[in-house]
Amino acid sequence: MPRSMTAFERRESVGDWGSLSWEIRSVNHRYLDVHPRLPEELRQLETPVRERIGKRLSRGKVECTLRYQAKAARTELRINWPYAEQLIEAARALAERMPDAAPVSPADLLRLPGVMAEPTSDLEPVCEAALELLEETLDGFMAMREREGARLAELIRERADTVAELAAKVRAILPTINARVRQKLEARLADLDQPADPGRLEQELIYVAQRMDVDEELDRLESHVNEIRRVLERDEPIGRRLDFLMQELNREANTLGSKSAATDTTRTSVDMKVLIEQMREQIQNLE
Repeated sequence: MPRSMTAFERRESVGDWGSLSWEIRSVNHRYLDVHPRLPEELRQLETPVRERIGKRLSRGKVECTLRYQAKAARTELRINWPYAEQLIEAARALAERMPDAAPVSPADLLRLPGVMAEPTSDLEPVCEAALELLEETLDGFMAMREREGARLAELIRERADTVAELAAKVRAILPTINARVRQKLEARLADLDQPADPGRLEQELIYVAQRMDVDEELDRLESHVNEIRRVLERDEPIGRRLDFLMQELNREANTLGSKSAATDTTRTSVDMKVLIEQMREQIQNLE
């Protein structure tokens, strides 16, 4: 199923440890470019996050943001007594050398880094919950990419069908165009003072017909359109292959225009190139 490279998804989760939320957004890019944004205390998740996203996506610039709010809890205040004793002794020594200095209060000591023992928390449950939530977020994210991809595929399919219809119309009017060219050539020869050699006339007509022959271009146009239809049914990344097919379609449409011997085929060539450019713009968003 075709997938768009443009999507967004957000999920939240709440537990005993607090609250988590993931936001994943992506835009088109030639390759897979992942940018995780994680809280400092959950930095260890960067590698598993990249691995999980890499298993699900193959192209796109992806920004994934994790937000974590720890649950407020009452914690017992603990003093790092060995360190505090050292500070007290140091303060006494300084007081002896600096008798005029203001005394150091217990509150002053408590504000010094390292005096209060930092409460430790087990982040393992938070990490597990964050990765589980990431998978859920990716599920919704992928579903959105598939919905957008289905819409893009339908637009591309409609325009490819129109290109095939235009090619069929050109093929149908080729006998009329060739007959018209023969009439013009015969009319010009009739204006000559000397009668034309019938054999030479036939040679000129064959030369003109070969120069204007667009059967191969029409065959290749129809073949490329059929390939586009097949590619759109594949359950794999198809953006690069479709982009190549657009180049081939454009080449055949240009050749059709350069060989044109009537305004009908010239106009058809222009219409085809407009449709091809519209398809190319849509394909830029396909994975």
